[in-house]
Amino acid sequence: MAQEGDMAPDFTLPRDGGGTVTLADLKGSKVVLYFYPRDDTPGCTTEAVEFTGLGDAFQAAGAQVIGVSKDTVAKHDKFIAKHDLGVILASDAEGDVCERYGVWVEKNMYGKVSMGIERATFLIDADGRIAKAWRKVKAKGHAAEVLDAVRGA
Repeated sequence: MAQEGDMAPDFTLPRDGGGTVTLADLKGSKVVLYFYPRDDTPGCTTEAVEFTGLGDAFQAAGAQVIGVSKDTVAKHDKFIAKHDLGVILASDAEGDVCERYGVWVEKNMYGKVSMGIERATFLIDADGRIAKAWRKVKAKGHAAEVLDAVRGA
């Protein structure tokens, strides 16, 4: 499980619009890496819209925002178009990156146990180290909290 102070596990994932995103390529700038359960669900939409709304502020603070779920690139493209999102959305269809960051967890909803992505965010500093980790995130207002941390990092 990735924790504060650890070097962030590197990855290359397919991203919205085609192409890939590689963490190592972003070394030298801050990265906000957020994991979310599924495109176009209420909490996930709130989170993505809030990160998009603060996009200019994240950019001014020197941070790139990347959202990761197990959804396909095609689903990401539809999600972005529907909500006019301005963040990179990467597809971890195999779940390898989710596993390495420790966000693929057992969930219990209404007595039904299943595996799924825990909503979590990692602030990765310019050296590739995890500066801050948020786990079991509540979507509403989270992007502003992360922005405060980015400005302080």
